[in-house]
Amino acid sequence: QVQLQESGPGLVKPSQTLSLTCTVSGGSITTKYYSWTWIRQAPGKGLEWMGVIAFGGATAYSPSLKSRTSISWDTSKNQLSLQLNSVTPDDTAVYYCAEVGMDYWGKGTLITVSS
Repeated sequence: QVQLQESGPGLVKPSQTLSLTCTVSGGSITTKYYSWTWIRQAPGKGLEWMGVIAFGGATAYSPSLKSRTSISWDTSKNQLSLQLNSVTPDDTAVYYCAEVGMDYWGKGTLITVSS
């Protein structure tokens, strides 16, 4: 059973960089054809696709977030990472990592951007 667990600071100040980690257990993140996605949901809004790191390490990002987002992985730790630069209160959301095709989702972590 593949399980995902997001972790992050909880509270970030405006203009800072948000760094999140997703630890995957029960399977390797480099398993062929797995693609790992970061998704967020702001209060009262729908799910927003942020970006993906695919098998082989290729990445793709939402056009609206591309200039501020970086997704990477650490295969030695079986972890995924998300960095979001220059955050504003509009980035307040629950952040999820997921393997959407296999329907593997973490429980999400709430990030609040506030001074």
